[in-house]
Amino acid sequence: MYAYVEGKITEQNPACVTIDCGGVGYEVNISLHTYTQIKDKDRVRLWIYQAVREDALTLFGFADKTEKELFLQLISVSGVGANTARMILSTLSPESTVKAILDGDAKKIQSVKGIGLKTAQRLIVDLRDKVGKLKVAEAQEAFLPEISEERQEAVAALVTLGFAKTLVEKTVDKLLAKMPGLSTEEIIKQALRML
Repeated sequence: MYAYVEGKITEQNPACVTIDCGGVGYEVNISLHTYTQIKDKDRVRLWIYQAVREDALTLFGFADKTEKELFLQLISVSGVGANTARMILSTLSPESTVKAILDGDAKKIQSVKGIGLKTAQRLIVDLRDKVGKLKVAEAQEAFLPEISEERQEAVAALVTLGFAKTLVEKTVDKLLAKMPGLSTEEIIKQALRML
């Protein structure tokens, strides 16, 4: 089991980062919250969760231990897997996730793609007593200078999350036509609600 991976970033996009650790490149899935924290850095330390399945060995990385703890609590709920938990932390900031659970705001949790009413209610019931102990900081918003680069990164991230490329491109283009100047993170968050 990995505790953390530390090294030089060789590739990154809003959904995934490759970290060179002593000549070995680790591909690590990340949330938008973590991407916001690390996107301007050359070297990082990511706290790791290793998901083991019959057909895959996947690493999920987090910029801080608190986000990892929240992720672990999310996947402890029946019906919430690692990719769904990452989707939650990419659509809502860790602070918004905790607040929605504490407030019993099932509607806000349902705004995450793939989360229905029953799963939202289960998250609230199972985690209300646990998440209150976490100290979560508000995700930082950062805007990238070029719209074309933002579009490209957003499309790549959404395709990595499993959406069809043509559908993603149409959705992102609609968003940018209505709201030009969105950051990559905001494009992805809005697109996730539309897809």
